[in-house]
Amino acid sequence: MQTIFLYILALGAGVSVATQQVLNGSLRAALGSPAWAGLISYAGGLLTMIAAVLVLGERTPSWKVAAEVPWWAWSGGLFGGIFILLSILLLPSLGAATLFALVIAGQVLTAVTLDHFGAFGLTPHPISTARLAGAALLIVGVVLIRD
Repeated sequence: MQTIFLYILALGAGVSVATQQVLNGSLRAALGSPAWAGLISYAGGLLTMIAAVLVLGERTPSWKVAAEVPWWAWSGGLFGGIFILLSILLLPSLGAATLFALVIAGQVLTAVTLDHFGAFGLTPHPISTARLAGAALLIVGVVLIRD
């Protein structure tokens, strides 16, 4: 039962990402700027995370703990910014369905690769025939869903 709940939450995260990009596209059109739309999106995200830290009662990590974090672990926001900006730029040209089919295919191909090599501290999960077939089916899905 817990696994089903986690799957539902993960689906909710996907709904959130797709909805965010459509709203960001509307904001871009209204403001005439993809960079401002992305900045405003991230400001809303920052406020959401501040609220989450407060509601969850999270303590501020010590400087000692922060100093021990690997350098690459600090770059998540950079990749998030790249994702937001590219999504805002590409949404009008590709449409939401094609954009997200490509985004999901890119995510899965990257995740399978990172899992295989155990990159960035992940527990290795070797590439299998089933995983390769799933990735191939995603690429077929991209071809079928594009306009």
